[in-house]
Amino acid sequence: MASHEMHEHDVVVVGAGGAGLRAAIEASATGARVAIISKTLLGKAHTVMAEGGIAAALANVDGRDDWRVHFADTMRGGQYVNNWRMAEIHAKESPDRVRELEAWGAVFDRTPDGRILQRQFGGHRYPRLAHVGDRTGLELIRTLQDRGVHQGMDVFMEHTVLAVLKDGDRAVGVFGYDRERGSFHVFRAGAVVLATGGIGRAYKITSNSWDCTGDGHSLGYHAGAELADMEFIQFHPTGMVWPPSVCGILVTEGVRGEGGVLRNREGRRFMFDSIPQAYRAQTADTEEEGWRYTQGDKNARRPPELLTRDHVARCIVREIKEGRGSPHGGVFLDISWIRERLPNGEEHIRRKLPSMYHQFKALADIEITREPMEVGPTTHYIMGGIRVDAETQMSAVPGLFACGECAAGINGANRLGGNSLSDLIVFGKRAGEHAAKFAREHSAGKVDDAQVAEAARWALEPFEHGGEGENPYQVQTALQDLMQDRVGIVRTEEDMLQALEGIEALRKRAERARVAGNRQYNPAWHTALDLRSLLTVAEAIARSALERKESRGAQFREDHAGKDPAWGKLTVLVRKGPGGEVEIRRAPIPEMPPDLKQIIEEMQ
Repeated sequence: MASHEMHEHDVVVVGAGGAGLRAAIEASATGARVAIISKTLLGKAHTVMAEGGIAAALANVDGRDDWRVHFADTMRGGQYVNNWRMAEIHAKESPDRVRELEAWGAVFDRTPDGRILQRQFGGHRYPRLAHVGDRTGLELIRTLQDRGVHQGMDVFMEHTVLAVLKDGDRAVGVFGYDRERGSFHVFRAGAVVLATGGIGRAYKITSNSWDCTGDGHSLGYHAGAELADMEFIQFHPTGMVWPPSVCGILVTEGVRGEGGVLRNREGRRFMFDSIPQAYRAQTADTEEEGWRYTQGDKNARRPPELLTRDHVARCIVREIKEGRGSPHGGVFLDISWIRERLPNGEEHIRRKLPSMYHQFKALADIEITREPMEVGPTTHYIMGGIRVDAETQMSAVPGLFACGECAAGINGANRLGGNSLSDLIVFGKRAGEHAAKFAREHSAGKVDDAQVAEAARWALEPFEHGGEGENPYQVQTALQDLMQDRVGIVRTEEDMLQALEGIEALRKRAERARVAGNRQYNPAWHTALDLRSLLTVAEAIARSALERKESRGAQFREDHAGKDPAWGKLTVLVRKGPGGEVEIRRAPIPEMPPDLKQIIEEMQ
């Protein structure tokens, strides 16, 4: 058996973004010995790219807001296939988690009387997003890291986890390796928390960081947990489209929240052309009313640019396909026009959107205070993930917890902007708390040497293929092209069947991935090992999307263009079968209690 270093902890947290840090902080606060394993350097997690704000019904800007409105907005945005209990917990607990961040030192933007300022975002009825300019995720990570380093947890940076280790049905640790040195590590623990983020690197055009390869989804799946809602991939409507070197980089929804508008090449605000019935009563009829909403007029309704992300993305695709797109294959997002309305317009833009100003100036030589940006949809977020218990965040595998983007439930068919950051801190806290409780109440399990040996054997296999093997970079690129073309914003059965054939062919190629050199920092080896996660999530997405024969939220089937009421009561689940095959099943969504139904009816 390959040599490895052994570590002993009560709780091991895989992932050092917002969810992982919050879980580790909470577990440490109980006295548990905690390890946090980060694929990147600490502070480089993809959470820092969440720019616009944290959604929480603080009611600092509009006193009409409360948890019930937030709950109803989240359920409506998710097309009512959300886990209603998770949506309820999230809406109720988000304000306390944000105030906690403030107490820990987060420096939020302020109202004139000193309270946390909140901005408008798509799908939210009232201004609800607490923010730090357009660098909110960075401030969240900074605050949690400052808090976490004083808790006494052990931090393992630039380590990748390859397998969850089990004693019978229970998770008892993880196996991974040091990316710099190539050495293997076994982390024995009473409980494991997966908080690894998203899957964006399965697609060609994405806002996600290089490390978002679906590791947590794959680890949970191969350990025996179920994946839910994998068909629902959020394509953020506004990513950069030019120059090609920065294609896909996120353009925050905060631009639209501050008054930015979407126009086609004819200069027309096309979002007024298509307003869904469910949002018509809450959406402005005129440009003038939309502008007043962004400036805080409580009697105005939100502009159509602040409709849900799935709808805005499809409208942009429509304009591009029908020949009304921008020169580089997107549409125009214009914030510069507010100079006509505000005497200090340029300074206002630079103050409210400092990162966007710098991003476009440095990367595209665009002065956003004077000219429009070119934007288009980019793979941004997956609503699907490991199916967890709403109260504890534990999966079907005892001792294995999940939170953040790699867990499913709260968002349903579509996520509202800003809900991701409050999701991280609400359910990160719960995952850490209950993981520590599980570890206290159960004796330490036994690590199976055979499982460790098998994981090490698989990890070293790419070095044995020599010159006859496949280039792992080429396999990954082929997968990204396939998913972008066949399982993207608009889907058909024919495309997805072709995708599944292609994924199977790529899996065979990945098994022959070749790596030269040694185990010390070897990017080709890392890429070869990432392929397992990427192929796992790609197949789960395609099979789930094929199974759901309707269009709902982020799932748009051109061959099943309408919503089917029967599918509105079902969740698609994916699990690993006894022979290693992918098993798909449909599960009924539990009935919502009458009091929550009444809230939704009142908020129509």
